[in-house]
Amino acid sequence: MEDKPHERKASFLATMKAVFWSFFGVRKRRDYERDAANLNPIHVIIAGLIGAAIFIGLIMLAVRFAVSQ
Repeated sequence: MEDKPHERKASFLATMKAVFWSFFGVRKRRDYERDAANLNPIHVIIAGLIGAAIFIGLIMLAVRFAVSQ
């Protein structure tokens, strides 16, 4: 019997959702285990970079708004 590597089946949108909730630190253990089994690691890295860029952009907008007042 030939062992095939486990195929990751979660979509990129599901990865973005998991990363979004992980930014807030509100992941249930059951969800974490499901994500660990289904998420593509490359998608997680890309989603994390996108999430960080959005977060930094929002912080910069908030600072510009606060300084302009």
